[in-house]
Amino acid sequence: ERYEFLKWGQAAFDNFRVVPPATGIVHQVNLEYLAKVLWDNGSHLYPDSLVGTDSHTTMINGLGVVGWGVGGIEAEAVMVGQPIYMLVPEVVGFELTGSLAEGATATDLVLRVTQMLREHGVVSKFVEFHGSGLAGMPLANRATIANMAPEYGATVGFFPVDEQTTKYLRLTDRDEALVETVEWYYRKQGLWRDESRHIVYSANLTLDLATVEPALAGPKRPQDRIVLSGMQDQWKYDLRETFGKAADAGPGTVDEMVDEGGPVLDAEPAPDAENGVEVELDGETFVLDHGDVVIAAITSCTNTSNPDVMVGAGLVARKARARGLTRKPWVKTSFAPGSKVVTEYLEKAGLMDDLEATGFFLVGYGCTTCIGNSGPLPIPISEAIHHHDLVAASVLSGNRNFEGRISPDVRANYLASPPLVVAYALAGTVDIDLTSQPIGQDESGADVFLADIWPSQAEIDSIVSRSVSSDQFAEQYGQVFVGSDEWRAIATTGEALYEWDDDSTYVQEPPFFKDLGPTVTPLQPITGARALLKLGDSVTTDHISPAGAIGEHTPAGQYLTSKGVEKRLFNSYGSRRGNDRVMTRGTFANIRIRNELAPGTEGGYTTDFLDGQVKTVYEAALHYEEAGVPLVVLAGKDYGMGSSRDWAAKGTYELGVRAVIADSFERIHRSNLVMMGVLPLTYGEGQNATTLGLDGSETFAIDLQDDLVPRQPIRVTATRADGSVIAFDAVCRCDTPVEVEYLRNGGILHMVLRNMAAGTV
Repeated sequence: ERYEFLKWGQAAFDNFRVVPPATGIVHQVNLEYLAKVLWDNGSHLYPDSLVGTDSHTTMINGLGVVGWGVGGIEAEAVMVGQPIYMLVPEVVGFELTGSLAEGATATDLVLRVTQMLREHGVVSKFVEFHGSGLAGMPLANRATIANMAPEYGATVGFFPVDEQTTKYLRLTDRDEALVETVEWYYRKQGLWRDESRHIVYSANLTLDLATVEPALAGPKRPQDRIVLSGMQDQWKYDLRETFGKAADAGPGTVDEMVDEGGPVLDAEPAPDAENGVEVELDGETFVLDHGDVVIAAITSCTNTSNPDVMVGAGLVARKARARGLTRKPWVKTSFAPGSKVVTEYLEKAGLMDDLEATGFFLVGYGCTTCIGNSGPLPIPISEAIHHHDLVAASVLSGNRNFEGRISPDVRANYLASPPLVVAYALAGTVDIDLTSQPIGQDESGADVFLADIWPSQAEIDSIVSRSVSSDQFAEQYGQVFVGSDEWRAIATTGEALYEWDDDSTYVQEPPFFKDLGPTVTPLQPITGARALLKLGDSVTTDHISPAGAIGEHTPAGQYLTSKGVEKRLFNSYGSRRGNDRVMTRGTFANIRIRNELAPGTEGGYTTDFLDGQVKTVYEAALHYEEAGVPLVVLAGKDYGMGSSRDWAAKGTYELGVRAVIADSFERIHRSNLVMMGVLPLTYGEGQNATTLGLDGSETFAIDLQDDLVPRQPIRVTATRADGSVIAFDAVCRCDTPVEVEYLRNGGILHMVLRNMAAGTV
């Protein structure tokens, strides 16, 4: 049904193309094929630019293309002609000098950059990389750094166009006339990278590439970098301090795809086993303990777009295979590159056999473990983790490791380079110092160390030069829009209007525009509002709108059951984004979200202040709606960080939330809230819910008036049950005049549609 909808759209609209399924990850396909760097409309040449509905759209910044992630709401408006409005950002200069040391990878570099920029603070800012270190930096390394701009908080992580750009365009079989025009145009316009020019930035950071060393990041955030030599000590510290017994293993799933939305188990975990748990799997018996790696995944466009690290992983696997090593039996391994070119050059180099020998078989071309599509762990392992409260680990070559995202079975998640992913699959645990302890023993019983199987840069360069060619890109992208037999077999109506199916559980007509009239209702004060949730710091869009497995006993699961959908066919929230009935029920349903209004619970629960009962967020929202009570959400710092998930704002709106009051917002989610007609407010300087004494049980009044201007202070009054009042001024985070208009219209698409109907667009 989803594919049918896309094929219908391709036929119904001009200037709209669909890259068929099973081709790869959109950011890598954009880097390798779609992006032009320079556009020619027949009369003018102008720089390539884009917005994308995923935060890692920034990967294209590595090619010198300005682009960033937006919510689906804003992208939809752009598709019907609405321009992007934004405040002119600060631009932070990041100077790179020198070159990477032997053994260091682009992944190690981006983890260092992410740590530095998070410490500096670059939310809503542009970062521009410059310096002598760029002269010899391959474009694939630049793309890795640009990809993780959301993790370091920037709107873009930009690399100017230079010789490395045109070299990559030729490698990926772009038309020679285009490549020559790119260089001519960017030189003429003064946009070509020129280190002799003195550029004044808002702030400056510097990094000597030679100081970068092998590292991981985790166990819960991409910016928490750990050098490889300190990994074991950090693990022991985190096991004690981060994963203390106050944090239970929590929910898991054993028979369906898992992710940040997995179902909650009713059973309490058994006491932790002191010396691990004996597990039998596929005829083997082994002991599973804290820190054992149960998921090792070479995944995500962040790294699979980079031939150096992919060949490096293959060489680690080859050398391990030669010494008789393979993955440990409890490690679930997978290999999911971002394009078909990757497997083509690995096969040409003979490295796919080596990867498979160590457990890394191809599972498909697309987003897998990084977005939570890791699939279920074997039942004996999942049960051992939960019944004995084990803190299991995952190691993946992705860009995100937020709590509850990778798998509900796994609490400690680490980002690492593809070669290190292979190494940890061989070791089977993060409770090891890979710089000094053996990774295993060969058939003769001799110790094998990581250094014994780690390839030199010269070995990697030799294979890359022999195995990666422009012919591979030409072959894989020559018929990219044709698609598979299955794709071609999907029939569409050919009609200009889509025929909605009332019985569909995947695609439904969205409710946002029903009864939309031509007249705009003036902004009015919000009165008698109650808090639906009170949340802490660093709440992600994954927490707000999970993308993964739908639990049987959740509101969304109960809805699907009522529609006759079997549990095994629930699929994920991400797959059902076309159905507001599922997505609204899934809002704030992440298994790890902790709502202070329902202490002692974890997951999508709250206290309904109309009857004092603890119930699901969805049930409470329905009760408030019936009573005509508007809602607010109270939050901490960096609210809405992570994916540019439009349903985090759409679901918030559909639940009846009219304002979110937070310490601070991450860029995309703040914008999405405004574009859905939800008012984002931030506390005044030095204030937050704690300092003001707000506990969420108050009744709120927000003095919103129709003469609102950007960033205007708005009076908020919170009345306690005893009649006492807390009054404070919050800053309206409608940052531009047009955003005020979005809010007044009830959302950006409401405004665009009204303008289209009136003939003003």
